[in-house]
Amino acid sequence: MKILISRTDSIGDVILTLPLAGILKKYIPGCQIVFLGQTYTQPVVNLSKHIDGFINYKELSALDFEAQVAEIKKHGFDVAIHVFPKKPIAQLIYKARIKTRIGTSHRWYHWLTCNKLLHFSRKNSNLHEAQLNIKLLAPLGIKKSLSIAEIANLYGFQCNFLLKGEHKKLLSSGKKNIILHPKSKGSAVEWGLENFAQLILLLPPEKFNIFISGTEDEGKLFRKQLIEPFPQVQDMSGKFSLEEFIAFIGQSHAMIAASTGPLHIAAALGVFAVGLFPPHKPIHPGRWQPIGKHTKILLLYPENQKNSVPSLMAQEVFAALNDGLK
Repeated sequence: MKILISRTDSIGDVILTLPLAGILKKYIPGCQIVFLGQTYTQPVVNLSKHIDGFINYKELSALDFEAQVAEIKKHGFDVAIHVFPKKPIAQLIYKARIKTRIGTSHRWYHWLTCNKLLHFSRKNSNLHEAQLNIKLLAPLGIKKSLSIAEIANLYGFQCNFLLKGEHKKLLSSGKKNIILHPKSKGSAVEWGLENFAQLILLLPPEKFNIFISGTEDEGKLFRKQLIEPFPQVQDMSGKFSLEEFIAFIGQSHAMIAASTGPLHIAAALGVFAVGLFPPHKPIHPGRWQPIGKHTKILLLYPENQKNSVPSLMAQEVFAALNDGLK
């Protein structure tokens, strides 16, 4: 059986989709799994030994529609799973005549393009995103309710990216190498640069080797507050490709971040991942917490309605970090 998993959104979402492949390999031995995703998520998908191929959606969508259909047809898929609903992809899969087309009933176009509909709402559910993804396997006879701990064993991650010598030299063998990732490109509720600055003040330089990560644009936003005042902190913003960043995370001891792709990468690689989350739906940790064997969730409670600065104190994050790295 050849199965197409379609998820063309962000890195964190893609990571939480990859356990599907682990489940499919377990319950449908010998199946082949191809992932349809965006260019920038391919390095993450390539980490999973359960994925047998990747279709670049940017390249596919650059073709005219009939050429797209021909491209999908040539793979000979038996099943397509729409994890992230997208109308053009649903129409494409339908036109390619894939026999089993799975999607949720909450998208009207799935009623016209899918022949296996699941009736559940992500927005109103108390389940984790990864657990909701697993519900899509029911038409294949896989009706399992897995715990977060069980899902953590299903990534099949193998970090084969080599750490460059120049990056490897930055890591300390006598200290705990920790990555602070303060920004989120607006995709999550952030803790605030002032709070990260307070945390840095609490981290003894003789015990912690501190890195600040982010894109080059994000670096412009935090360097004045998080880099310039602290000579012990190393600025890694804009210095990594995704493959390099994954390798660097994999060699570090801890990552502290909001609900972002790097946090989910750290968790999946088994690195201590400290996630900073708001308590309210639909962006609460019950839905989006990182899944891994070594994670910690801390909640950001606004002090009051007029002031949205999270009341989570740097001392609490410091204590969680110390406890997790014992």
